[in-house]
Amino acid sequence: MRRTLFFIPHEIAGIPVFGLGWALAILLIALVARLVWAKRQYDRYGNQDGEHRPPSVSQVLAGEGLFWGIAAVLLTVVLPGVELENVNGDPVGMAIRGYGVFLVCGVMSAVALAAYRSGRSGLDPDLIYALTPWVFIGGIIGARLFYVIQYRDGFIADTTLQTIKNMLAFTEGGLVVYGSFIGGFLAFMIFTLRRKVPVLRLGDAIVPCIFLGVFFGRLGCLLNGCCYGGRCDEGWAALHFPPITKVYQEQLTSGELLGMQIAERSGVIESVAAGSVADELGIKVGDVFEAGDFDRRPFQDADPDLAFEQIQPGWMMRVSGKTYVLSPDQLPPRALPVRAAQPISSLSALALCGLLCLLSLVIHRSGALMFLGFASYAVLRFVLEMVRVDESGQFNTTLTISQWVSVCVLCLSIAGLIWVYFIRDDSEDLPAPTPIA
Repeated sequence: MRRTLFFIPHEIAGIPVFGLGWALAILLIALVARLVWAKRQYDRYGNQDGEHRPPSVSQVLAGEGLFWGIAAVLLTVVLPGVELENVNGDPVGMAIRGYGVFLVCGVMSAVALAAYRSGRSGLDPDLIYALTPWVFIGGIIGARLFYVIQYRDGFIADTTLQTIKNMLAFTEGGLVVYGSFIGGFLAFMIFTLRRKVPVLRLGDAIVPCIFLGVFFGRLGCLLNGCCYGGRCDEGWAALHFPPITKVYQEQLTSGELLGMQIAERSGVIESVAAGSVADELGIKVGDVFEAGDFDRRPFQDADPDLAFEQIQPGWMMRVSGKTYVLSPDQLPPRALPVRAAQPISSLSALALCGLLCLLSLVIHRSGALMFLGFASYAVLRFVLEMVRVDESGQFNTTLTISQWVSVCVLCLSIAGLIWVYFIRDDSEDLPAPTPIA
């Protein structure tokens, strides 16, 4: 698993990359080039009538101003706040995560497929390009907000500023699919109501494409080490995650990674695996695990150009009155095998996308494909939560928050299908769209 694909340094030639630096200068150059191109096209073809008439500079600013403004805020305010820091708290640069790269791939592929499907269904593909910034921003906000609320305790830091930075660091992972669905759907509704676009027909066109985005997104989760499955035996479908991943740290904290099975309440060590780290340390069955914590002394001699998160801590524990200190080199090089939850989720999303596209050949009632897609994913996600172990039960049940949301989405989707087929008057629908392969 490769969490960081490459690294952008904090400064180049003494000038910051983000903030008031290189990235903002490139953005301004791109904006000027866009406006110059728009003016040239308008001067050349502006006398044409109809849909082939290019937009003027003022029309470009009115239509794209929000996008350029958001990009400027991201480069000058948001991204500098999420740069990685060294052990001294100094910024060292921006890590380009595999998660973020696959997130972008998911968005681009979903938009391309949605534009194609919209054109085949009789809608203007330009609607998709106009809708994308709304849905993307709404989806990111919803996905991050859902995650922050769900894991709120993990974002609290010593200062308010650091807490906000932790909440904004979405490029490192921590986006909930259901949150993106909710945020994106709200943005979709606002857009369609403002533009007076047929909501159901547009929904039928784009819902299958969402799952193509999920396909790429889950591959990003694989690289990031999040959304992992439960422990399993060795096998071709088992995954091993490296240090400085959540699953590795959880296995280390529980003692399982070191070969110990510890009673949750009493701390009594119930078993010690032969040949394990615990066995080599001389820990025996019946000893009592009293305390354990990460040893951060390796941070003191760390390279100042190295990001804090890239430094692997050691491990300290106290067992039956004896203290054990393990350096990073003495710890296992990778986590114990876990179920391949991310690849399973990714491939199932791709299969759902393909299945919905095929069903569009035979389903022509507006809204039916959209609600069927939501219902199918709700069932799929409910089952996949049984493979994953990164969420705990909620409301005094064994059901995770995602499973509770799945139940709600399934019920609403069934209600939507009943409304589409038995209550809604379909006489107002436009002619049946062209079948989409």
